Order: sequence, then C-alpha cells, then structure tokens
Amino acid sequence: MLRSSLRAALVAVAALLPALAVGFAPVSTALPVAAAATPVRVMPLGDSITGSPGCWRSVLWNRLQSTGYPDVDFVGTLGPQGCGQPYDGDNEGHGGYLVTNVANQNLLPGWLAATHPDVVLMHFGTNDVWSNIAPATILAAYSKLVDQMRAANPATTVLVAKIIPMSPPTCAECGQRVVALNGAVDGWAAGKTTAASPVVVVDQWTGFSTATDTYDGVHPNATGDQKIADRWYPALTAALRRTTPTPTTSPTGSPTPTPTPSTTPSGGPTPTPTGPSGTACTATYRVAGQWPGGFQGEVTVRNSGTAPVSGWTVRFTLADGQRVTQSWSAEVSQSGTTVTARNASWNGGLAPGAQTTFGFLAGGAGTNPVPVVSCTPA
Repeated sequence: MLRSSLRAALVAVAALLPALAVGFAPVSTALPVAAAATPVRVMPLGDSITGSPGCWRSVLWNRLQSTGYPDVDFVGTLGPQGCGQPYDGDNEGHGGYLVTNVANQNLLPGWLAATHPDVVLMHFGTNDVWSNIAPATILAAYSKLVDQMRAANPATTVLVAKIIPMSPPTCAECGQRVVALNGAVDGWAAGKTTAASPVVVVDQWTGFSTATDTYDGVHPNATGDQKIADRWYPALTAALRRTTPTPTTSPTGSPTPTPTPSTTPSGGPTPTPTGPSGTACTATYRVAGQWPGGFQGEVTVRNSGTAPVSGWTVRFTLADGQRVTQSWSAEVSQSGTTVTARNASWNGGLAPGAQTTFGFLAGGAGTNPVPVVSCTPA
C-alpha cells in the first residue's frame, strides 16, 4: 500500500521500462483497463515464497504496468525486500508461517483491516506440508481465511494457488504431500466459490521444476519467479476486468524435478525429428480452463529425442473465429486459424526427457475442439 507520491513515482519509472520479453507475447490484444477512480487493491498472501523476497511480485506488477493495468495497488502490512527493479512491494508474505496457524490465531482480520483488499493472491501451505499437516486441515484453514476475507469485503475475489512442488533434502515425502494437497484444491474451491466472491484456482504446480526453478528445492529462483508471475497474470487480469475464468485441472502422478502435468483433454503429440542428430520433441495440448466466450490453453513441450534441443516451434489450429489474446512463456503468433508458438529466450534448451510449458488465453464463440499439435526442434 504505497503512499500516493511514492506510488506515482514508481508507476512513472515502471512506465519507462521495456515490456518484459518473457511472458508477454506480441499477439496480446487485451483492451487496457480504464483508469479507475480508486485503484484495485491486490493482497499477495502467503509465506516466504510470497514475501522473502517473493520477486515474482515485482515481475507481475511491472508486467501489469506495461500491459495496460496501471491502477493496481499491491497491499499488505509488509514492505518490499528489493528485487532489482522498482515495484509496489507491499505484501502479506510471512516467512515461516503456516496457513493453519494464521487461521487458528486469527491473524488475517488485522491484516485485512489495515489493507482492505479487493483481490487476494494466496499461495499458502508449503510450511504446513513440510510439517505433515493433513490436506483436509489445510483446506479448513483456507475456508476460514476466505470467510474472514468476505467478512471484511463481501466482494473479495480469491485467487488460490495449487502450490509449487517441493523437494527439500530433509523431506523426501514433501513432494507427494504437495500432490495430495493440490489434488483436493479444485473440489474445495468449487464448494467455496460464490457469484459475489469467486474462488479461482491458479495452477502453479504444473510445469514448475524444483531442479531448474528453485535454488533449494523449495524457494523460486529468477526463472521460478517468472513462471509464478506468468501463472498469476491471466487470472488476475481477468479479475481486474471483472471476468472470472475457472481452471479445472489437477496435478497427477508423483512429483519429480520436472512435474508431469495432466493432459486431459489433449491433442495427439507429434514428434518431429530433424536429421540424424537424434533431436525430437513432442507437444501435448490441454484446456486449462474455460468460461463463456473464451478459454485458457496450455501446451507442454517435451524433448523426446536422444540429443539436447536448443529451441522448439509448436503449431496447432484453433476453431474458426477463435483468436489468441494473451500468452506467456512462448512467442505466439496467429495467422488465420493456425497458431505458431516459439520458445522464449529462457526455455528453448531442453535436455533429453526434459519439458517446459507455455499457455495462452483465447476468445471467440463456439466449442473448443482439442487440436492435434506438432513440435519441431531446433
């Protein structure tokens, strides 16, 4: 919650920054949000992944500023911890906190009274998982926090994360515990959402690698921060436009350094080798969420060959009249019904068996038939 002069200064500085190369595709046609009389107040809520220093917040805030959403005020009783660029750093990311303790000790109402959020971004539960607290107990804490948010503001929009994977060296069981918690989040959210106060699930788990996206098996590095920001962005901008997409997917299988996402429904992956070098890749498509007049798609690219690839290109066809409006983690273009996606600067190099994920939002009437996708390695 920046003082007005400081916030104005930060916005002015951020406006001079170039658009982020990763996570902002040139095909975006989303209309800018008109300047609001009162900025939308967004509370990032969680533990050290959110607040210590939680630099995904700086990536997300600057992307909002550069893509037509200047009237967003990140709020919280904690301040920024420095992420190498100016941003609105207020947050409720309390390092070491358990969501069950926050609920049991009724800590949230005081934070809400001080900050008055309209939207809450909640990535919470990592320390509870580490402490071997049952998913049902964690979800009960989630419910209490949502009830407290609604008591403070009946129209609160809650974006709740399927938390990122964990593989700390001191907790071999933590990875599977994350899967168990995330697998229960969709059903919990469906029973908790209301028209006035929607609860939207944001899948931060799928495509996130503890090997490449964290520095210790738990906390995100710069690549991880980018991925987390990229996942929050479409759900948050939809909330800012007062539109609420509803993700419908769940993580499957056991966590590995590169988690394997659910791929149902999916298009038939088409490996495309190039010469005798042993390079090949496959791409698998799924609908990650849909709502009247639009949907969110996600494509997982995997090196299915025996040699490393330095880049990849994915192609697929959308239904007539459907257009990609936003994308992240790839450079996406569309000609007619054909969509072409090329790797971003940071996710083109894949070792044999490694994979990465990109996503997009699309608008247009009609059904969402699952296309067959092709992948060509570089």
